[in-house]
Amino acid sequence: MLSVRQITIFLAAFLFLFSMHASAQKKKKKNKKKVKAELVVPVFENGEAQVVPGFSGFDNWIRHDLFVETTFDTDGDGKLDRMHVSVTRPKQTDTDSLKLPIIYVSSPYFSGTAEDVEGGMWNVEHELGETTKERVHAEVTRRGERPIISNSHLLKWVPRGYIVVHSCSPGTGLSQGAPTVGGDNESLAPKAVIDWLCGRVKGYKELTGTDEVTAYWSSGKVGMTGTSYNGTLPLAAATTGVEGLEAIIPIAPNTSYYHYYRSNGLVRSPGGYLGEDVDVLYDFIHSGEESKRAYNNKTVRDTEMKNGMDRETGDYNDFWAGRDYLNHMAPMKAALLMSHGFNDWNVMPEHSYRIYAKAKAMGLQTQIYYHQFGHGGPPPMKMMNRWFTHYLHGIENGVENDPKSWIVREGDKMDSPTAYADYPNPAAENVMLFLHENGTTVGSLNQVAAAKEGSQKLIDNHTFIGKDLAKADSSINRLLFATPTLTKDVHLSGLSTIRIKVASNKPAANLSVWLVSLPWNDDSKAKTYDNIITRGWADPQNNKSLTESSPLTPGEFVELTFDLQPDDHVVKAGQQIGLMIFSSDQEFTLWPSPGTELTIDLDNTNITLPVVGGAATLNIALGN
Repeated sequence: MLSVRQITIFLAAFLFLFSMHASAQKKKKKNKKKVKAELVVPVFENGEAQVVPGFSGFDNWIRHDLFVETTFDTDGDGKLDRMHVSVTRPKQTDTDSLKLPIIYVSSPYFSGTAEDVEGGMWNVEHELGETTKERVHAEVTRRGERPIISNSHLLKWVPRGYIVVHSCSPGTGLSQGAPTVGGDNESLAPKAVIDWLCGRVKGYKELTGTDEVTAYWSSGKVGMTGTSYNGTLPLAAATTGVEGLEAIIPIAPNTSYYHYYRSNGLVRSPGGYLGEDVDVLYDFIHSGEESKRAYNNKTVRDTEMKNGMDRETGDYNDFWAGRDYLNHMAPMKAALLMSHGFNDWNVMPEHSYRIYAKAKAMGLQTQIYYHQFGHGGPPPMKMMNRWFTHYLHGIENGVENDPKSWIVREGDKMDSPTAYADYPNPAAENVMLFLHENGTTVGSLNQVAAAKEGSQKLIDNHTFIGKDLAKADSSINRLLFATPTLTKDVHLSGLSTIRIKVASNKPAANLSVWLVSLPWNDDSKAKTYDNIITRGWADPQNNKSLTESSPLTPGEFVELTFDLQPDDHVVKAGQQIGLMIFSSDQEFTLWPSPGTELTIDLDNTNITLPVVGGAATLNIALGN
């Protein structure tokens, strides 16, 4: 039996140990709270992901690369092609098991492109329908090091709580396969990467290894963006209907290689790249494994492309149809925010217009951002942030209820677009204008139907540049018709459509149409939109069918109707709206020998303009 003294000592020891234990537990709970408070997670304010210091800076990022296996073999080695992929993610995806959504950018440009070589473009100085000598093929010197494919978009998105993923397109960089410039593998390659990000396919540490890599840090929500070719690939991936690709923001995307290299049956170059064609672009991006290039060149460039691209007639065919993403949109589910410049004469604004219109018709979530400048130009960061915050992080910010159309007005900054209910402007109505008087000087363009105006001739001469023809008081090389001087601004929104009845004294001829603002502004600070409203080109040989051309019978009239490039343009009071018709466009078309005569039947030629407010508004602006 314990004595009183022993019991007292025992109780004292017990109370001391209990006190120490309680203190330790309290301290442990306090430290737990402290650790929890220091967890770094995405932060959102006003429906936008905010920059988080713990996600910012290269020291807080993990960077690694891998190779994703696809479902195709396009380089002929009997093995499924693997795509080179690099990942940049906040360290918290490891230290705190944080799962985050992905901004994904794919490109054929990341590992180098071909240098310009003399004769690398197709010769454009020859008669229509004729072949020309073979061009020179450029070679790409591959560049780039593992594990970093690109640093693009990192500073914009990683600090806001995203993982950024890059990949090289098939046949470029360390990605296997062959570049096809719009072929199926360029859609299936980013699909495979997204499938890997969602845990559905395998990724490997090495190009030919078997050690697997998993995307354990992925939330399974992916968004894609990019500009030009890099903007085409988000759409390409979306047309596969791949699960996990929630939203895309294509910027100035090439959505149809036919529309890029042809126009209404006419062989037409993209602005700034006279003589380029789909095979030239193939050579430009072919930076893949050197030992595979001969096979790729033979099967893709020198067989499929050579047999399909048809520079002789410019007709639409199965080759071009397969490279037109409008034809493949049925499976698409991703929310679409398009961006384009109305004065992009490289990848012209029709590329975005046609996809946006189809996506709307399909019931997809859509918005479109247009500006008044040239190639490229992303939407304001606020728009992109709201788009990805909602569709990738799942934050209810109401972006789906925002206005559908955002247009940077003439003279405004890129981050200050004007909101409209949609594009084209719902208040726009078609107004038909007719041609009168002598177009070799400056004829009249008005709403009075032409009658007994007869026909007028112009003589083709590619040595005259378009702007000089538009500025000339008179010229035998174009016909120009202009409205009276506007007393009020006129807002055009949508597609202008020309109906023209034309005859040629030769079996083939170029046909070019410009809608211009006159008088021409020659000031060195003038913007493109100060002078050019929109443009269009067509081949009269395709007057009956886009898929089959027929030589013109000299002197026999044919009728064509075609759209000019979409636009949203405010023509200022004090200007005139001018319609210029000519033949070869020095900056865009082939250059046949000067001298072809085109005859325009004025009584059966007109232009329809999409005027906001319709005919009544235009009448007021014209002082009627």
